[in-house]
Order: sequence, then structure tokens, then C-alpha cells
Amino acid sequence: MRVAAIDQGTTSTRVLVADSAGKAHIACAITHRQSHRQPGWVEHDPEELLANIQRCLEAAGPVDAIGIDNQGESCLAWDARTGAALSPVIVWQDNRTADVVAQLKEAGGEALTLERAALPLDAYFSASKLAWIIGNIPEAKAALDGGYLRLGTTDAFFLDRLTGTFATDVTTASRTSLMNLETGQWDEELCRLFGVPLACLPEIMPTVADYGRINGVPVRAAVVDQQAALFGHGCRKPGDVKITFGTGAFALAVTGDEIARAPDKGLLPTVAWSIGGRMTYALDGGVYDAGSAVEWARRIGIVTDLVADLDWFEGPSAIARGIVFVPALSGLACPHWDRSAASLFLGMSAATTRADLCQALLEGIALSAADVIDAMDAHVAVGGSIAIDGGLARSRYFAQFLADMIGRDVVASSFDERTAFGTASLAALGSRVVLPEPAAVSRRFTPRACDRAQMRARFSEAVSRAKGWRVL
Repeated sequence: MRVAAIDQGTTSTRVLVADSAGKAHIACAITHRQSHRQPGWVEHDPEELLANIQRCLEAAGPVDAIGIDNQGESCLAWDARTGAALSPVIVWQDNRTADVVAQLKEAGGEALTLERAALPLDAYFSASKLAWIIGNIPEAKAALDGGYLRLGTTDAFFLDRLTGTFATDVTTASRTSLMNLETGQWDEELCRLFGVPLACLPEIMPTVADYGRINGVPVRAAVVDQQAALFGHGCRKPGDVKITFGTGAFALAVTGDEIARAPDKGLLPTVAWSIGGRMTYALDGGVYDAGSAVEWARRIGIVTDLVADLDWFEGPSAIARGIVFVPALSGLACPHWDRSAASLFLGMSAATTRADLCQALLEGIALSAADVIDAMDAHVAVGGSIAIDGGLARSRYFAQFLADMIGRDVVASSFDERTAFGTASLAALGSRVVLPEPAAVSRRFTPRACDRAQMRARFSEAVSRAKGWRVL
């Protein structure tokens, strides 16, 4: 059996072709444009994303099933009659609705979102973005008045256009702030709170389901990218954890049948997947800026060679020498949830070098991820080792420093397409096939003796100075 897994991410669209013989390879990868029309705005062109998906599927060649993973909270509006997009994709990083969210908080709206969706009120999630589209894009308002408006996350748009199925999966719906986490269905009161018409939303379906066909090939699975990575790492038991270091850094821990609520720590209960009528839950903790911080540093010349500049550093850590970086280009997520926070370097002197800044950059991202793992460990017994993937997982220094800071083994596999492989595995399950693990070499990084507590405390102090800097 050959499966094509479309991994539609924040910066690119990729297709992994995996088969029942254990082979897996990326057949095509295409980057797309990021638009920042105003400060805090992040947009994609939905037609560009769709065209890239189609190009990737063509490059995959003949397959027996298709799976699609998506960005999670990114969303848009489109015309039910023609399928034409009526808005850009408003990306999960976008912060344009922060003022509206603040007003809802002041009015006491967060009590409802925590009770029903189990999510805090934040511009990160889709609900306020969808409401913004209706209130600010005349074409969307006209479509609503005319009865032909469709609203949803990117997966629903792709599926509607490619298969004619207007649907989203339950993992993606759980990231909108509009779904009741216990029932797995849209919640009328949540829709009313945000001003999102329930009738315009797609049907919520299980992760593994019949999503229609693309050129005769069945689409067997749809899922959020982070949940796909969790499945792709083989995490199945409560306490199994993975961290994906992509544009952001996202840790997910399986909690099984339990919805673990920890709003005071900025941790988000979410649906891990729904297979065969059973819902499996997870706990989610995110860092907004990981790969995006590295890309920013590359763009301004701090990082010039992603391998040579970031793979290894000899001698003491930067933070042990008083140099620290807080990765808050888009604000702080778990466990702080402070969109007004700003990135900063501290501890620089006339002797500070570019290499020092590169080292501090990696350490700041690792320390932020360590804060997330600490918060998780208080609510689910995190296992003795943590699997990581994504671009930063290729840096030996980063993986070792992360292990040092969390006090657990960190495992990085030479096969790092875990998101796409998870999507392929879920799609194969739709055909009652279990894909074998691709051949790979795993690197295990064991914590070294260090003054972990002092370094963590120093980073915490730097984070406190980054908070509240921006005027939103």
C-alpha cells in the first residue's frame, strides 16, 4: 500500500509517500509566501496553498490513500457556491483580534471558553479570527446575508475544494474555541459568544474517516499537524510526550481518556485523535517562536549558516556566562500567555560575539520548551524520555542543552518527518493497514551534570523583564 500524506504547514507544503514495505520519502516540498500587511498580522494566500497541495499530490504519483494535516488554528472564509476564497488565510500567529479578545475577557467570557472548549480566551485560536472576517471583509458579510458563506480552518477549505466534502476533523475543531471538548460538537453558546454563525461551520468528523476522493483516491484521514506528529512518534500511552520544533515549538502529552485542565499553567487540553469511535485526549503546551526566531536571526545576519553556526558550541553555556535570549517575537505562550511580551537579549558586552548570540538563541528556545515540560509534569506523569523532531532537532547542541534543562533523555531520530508520517499512518489505518516504522537511527542525549536550577532561574528573570513590553 502506498499513502500520500500532505503536510500543509506554516511555511511550506510537503508530501510524504510511505508504503507498507517501510519506505518513506518526501516527494515534493514547496514554500509559500507570508504576508504581514500590518504589525501583528500574518496571512497566507488560500489559492496558493491549494495549488501547492495539488502540485504535491501530482508529484506523489499513484497512491492508494491520502491523508492531510493542517496548521491548526489558521482559518478563512469562502463561497459555498463557487468555492472561491473570500478572505486570506488568517494564520495562527496572527494577533489582530487581541483587543476584541481583551474585551471579551473583561466581560467575563473566558469562564465559558474554559468550561466548554477548555481553552483560554486568546487571539491564537480561530474563533475571534472568523468573527473578524465577518465584521471586516464586505464579501464575507454579503455571503452571510446571502446564505452562501462558509467559515472554517484551512483543512475544511482544502477538503471542500478537492473532494466536495465540507468537513473538519475533531482535532482541528478542538483548536477553534467553538467546539465543546467533551461532546466533540460545535457549541451554540460559544458560537454566540464570538459571533460566529454555527450554520456556516463544517461538519465535525473523526480523525480517521471517509473524507471523499481526490481523482478517485480516498482521503482517509485529516488531522492537526501537531497531533499528527504525536501519532507519528508512536506516542500512545498517557505520559508519552513529543516536542516538534517548527515555526513554533509544540509539546503534546497523551492523557488518554482524561481531559486534563490546567488553565492556570497555560496548558491546553485538546483532542489527540478520534479513531474507531474512541476519543483520545492530549495536553498541549506551545512556544510561539522557535524556527521563526532562528529565521529572524538568519534574516538579520546573526545566523549565517544553519549547520555551522548552530550544531555545536564548546565551553560553558551562554546563560551560564550571563547571556540570555527570550524568544517572544510573537509574545509568550505556555505557561505565560502574554501577547504583550517582546523578545530580548540580555547580558551583552563589548566582548559579546555573534557566536555567543547564536548560542543564546538556541538556549532560549530550549529553556522555553523546558518551562512547558515542567508545567505539563504537574498534570500528567511525563515519561523518562522525550521525542523531538523538526529543524532544531538536528542541532546536537540544542538537543543536549534541552536534555540538560529538562533533566530527561531527549531522543532525536534521523527520520524527522514525524508529522507527515503520522498523517500517513492515520490514513493507512482508514484502510486497516498499519504502516511499519521507517528505518532510522536515533540519537539519545542524556542530561549532563550542571547547575540546572540556577540557569532556569536566570531565564525566568529574563522572561519577567520581557513581559508587558508591547502596547497592544
